Amino acid sequence: MTQPDDQRWMALALSLGKRGLGQTWPNPAVGCVIVKGGRLLARGWTQAGGRPHAEQAALAQLAKGAAKGATAYVTLEPCSHTGQTPPCASALVAAGVARVVVATGDPDPRVSGRGLAMLREAGIEVVTGVLEAEARRDQQGFLLRITEGRPFLTLKLASSFDGRIATATGESQWITGPQARQQVQALRASHDAVMVGGSTARQDFPSLTLRGMGDRQQPVRVVISAELNVPTHGPLAEDETGAPVWLVHGPDAAPSAQEFWRKRGATLVSVGAEPSGLDLSAALQALAQAGLTRVLCEGGGSLAASLLSAGLVDQVVGFTAGVMLGANGLPSLGALQYRALDDAPRFTLLGSSRIGEDVMHVWRRVGD
Repeated sequence: MTQPDDQRWMALALSLGKRGLGQTWPNPAVGCVIVKGGRLLARGWTQAGGRPHAEQAALAQLAKGAAKGATAYVTLEPCSHTGQTPPCASALVAAGVARVVVATGDPDPRVSGRGLAMLREAGIEVVTGVLEAEARRDQQGFLLRITEGRPFLTLKLASSFDGRIATATGESQWITGPQARQQVQALRASHDAVMVGGSTARQDFPSLTLRGMGDRQQPVRVVISAELNVPTHGPLAEDETGAPVWLVHGPDAAPSAQEFWRKRGATLVSVGAEPSGLDLSAALQALAQAGLTRVLCEGGGSLAASLLSAGLVDQVVGFTAGVMLGANGLPSLGALQYRALDDAPRFTLLGSSRIGEDVMHVWRRVGD
């Protein structure tokens, strides 16, 4: 049975879990708080690299016996299997908690319902579904990887008021202001990987690394290039941040290019081709199989259009500047072959805010 403060404590656990987004893959980013007599005893979240889990991190803060009779609030069903660490459900039982409140279940076949059953068999009261919609939104990357075999994909678009990302001569730095660009760094920090197409890699020589975000694990840098036509000089080939480089290419990529990038320590991912280009569904499935749960696509326009056409975009984050570049400017999206308005993908607005002199708006795919 729910209690009056359950939502308040679960909201805190959810806020803690968000700290792990982009840091814990392939594990989910979970939050946990332990409360007794209305007083917060401990809090934890899944640590970088996925371990220790949130429950273990919280319990480690307490002296033996301190959690006896307490309530644990956990944003995802506690694991029930032994991997590199013992089951979190067993740890909660051993700690003597009297009640566990869980936001949402874990569809992983190794867990799915077993963690809750383990707690109930030990005589612990279990409450589920508290702030479940919020938890599922935070966990969508992990959930999609388990249930659909692909990561959650965010498309980032930074454009002029009329939807252009460069002038007719190709000038693009900078359409949006410094505050918006810093917000993009925060967006990168909450994703496991940052992805661009081969044309963006050739034209912009992007580093795709985190800057100004403190001591955080760098995201994987993913480039989609059918022919593996990626610059062999510049940040992707030469920087020393240690950020991994994964190159997704087609079956006809030149062996010499593959050899070059292997020697640079890059991970090569080969997928099949379609008449329109690489099989992007297969590409995302391969990224998920390698462990990625959340991918941020930063362009270019052709890749973005292809992802939208394939129904693979879950979230769009737009940064709109108060400048207009006209019809001869470079559009933010490539051609989309929709004959009717009803064929176009629909997104619902989650929120908008002013970022410096620009506007940021966040949209989720209708139905998610």
